[in-house]
Amino acid sequence: MTSDRRASWLKGVLDLLVLASLTAGENYGYEIAKDLAESGLGQIKGGTLYPVLNRLEEAGLVTAEFRVTERGPGRRYYRLTDQGRQTLAEQGGLWLGFDESVRAVLARGRAEALQPAGSQGEEPR
Repeated sequence: MTSDRRASWLKGVLDLLVLASLTAGENYGYEIAKDLAESGLGQIKGGTLYPVLNRLEEAGLVTAEFRVTERGPGRRYYRLTDQGRQTLAEQGGLWLGFDESVRAVLARGRAEALQPAGSQGEEPR
């Protein structure tokens, strides 16, 4: 059940995470996924990542360029656009505000849950 929750949480913020991963410069899908995994977000499969990248490209938030490599298959490199940077700044700020609210509610609830029964003026069960 925990992995199901993490997947749904990630789904809600993956677009922003991909945009944020491109602020350091252009990159290709496998490296974006690797960067996110190394950040503690777990493995993000291509079937999840590439539709996000395509959606971001269609929205004008990233540009993509296919490059042939000397060895192995070619790669599609993604780069953040000015509109993508602006969207990341705006939506990232909204997400961080939401995150603060969630943290506050969870911290309060967790602290109350850890108190012994009856210490909050309630009758013990």
